[in-house]
Amino acid sequence: MTGTIACYGELLLRLGAPGRQRLLQSPQLDVHIGGAEANVGVSLAQLGHPVRMLGRVADNPLGQAALGELRRHGVQTASVQAVPGRMGLYFLTTGALQRPSEVVYDRADSVFARGTPADYDWPALLDGARWLHLSGVTPALGPQVAETALDAARAARQAGLGVSFDGNFRPKLWEAWGGDAPGILRQLMEQADVLFADHRDMAVVLGQDFAQTEGPARNRAAAAAAFEAFPHLRYMACTLRTTYSVDHHGLGAMLMTRDGGCVEAPTRELPGVVDRIGGGDAFAAGILHGLLRALPDAETLAFGLAAGCLKHSIEGDFNLASEAEIRALMVEGRLDVRR
Repeated sequence: MTGTIACYGELLLRLGAPGRQRLLQSPQLDVHIGGAEANVGVSLAQLGHPVRMLGRVADNPLGQAALGELRRHGVQTASVQAVPGRMGLYFLTTGALQRPSEVVYDRADSVFARGTPADYDWPALLDGARWLHLSGVTPALGPQVAETALDAARAARQAGLGVSFDGNFRPKLWEAWGGDAPGILRQLMEQADVLFADHRDMAVVLGQDFAQTEGPARNRAAAAAAFEAFPHLRYMACTLRTTYSVDHHGLGAMLMTRDGGCVEAPTRELPGVVDRIGGGDAFAAGILHGLLRALPDAETLAFGLAAGCLKHSIEGDFNLASEAEIRALMVEGRLDVRR
């Protein structure tokens, strides 16, 4: 198949305390461009897919810098609207040892959050696309944005595009406006061919408890419930994370199919995490790459997990690992210097 992969979501500025300092412990902040959907788009562009970003940014130097960073990594930005107003921000304090990392959002009243369904002509914006990727972060920003995301998913479904959706449940954002997270997320998941979610997401959306004793069993039960609830759904994928400390994680993964199939990738140890932000987005992009390239399910999952693991070694929100680097980790896993 040909055509671009469209990603609709908010471009953000990430302002982080340097190193392992607490926020404003010193009067400095490191700046990165990010956003859940943009992270997926950049990863897919790195892997050779044509990608277009959809949304709105501030019509000022901050917005132009964000668009420039996407273009630098191969993402098309011509369809992103530049509108007077402010960019969404988030502040990151990176944890250490037993002190967890913490995010503070400053996204209220951004030009993206103030967007309405009338601002988007979805048939035109999706023309020539083969796929649409969305996440649960977007509808959590407010009722108008939630309605817009639903319009996008339905328009993509009507046009015959594939649709992927990452649950990305963000309680702080939903609580800020009292949004009906289960109801809205369920409507979006109903449009999805591919769902990135685990048993915790399904518990929120479907109102079911998955009481199995182990994570893999809970995820298999949650996937069965999701396939029963969502008729278009073909794949459900998730990571299995063990956190020993802020700097030492273990990451495994599962990919489940409508016909009851399930493949699992063994856990990889990540003993020196550089930056975990965007790890789930890198995993999602790796899974989409495998599905769009029609790779076998086991290879697709191994590729997605390797992509997610490599992101933990890269500072910033974007996964800049190439396909060759990801495949090298899949088959070698060697750490000696490549000469």
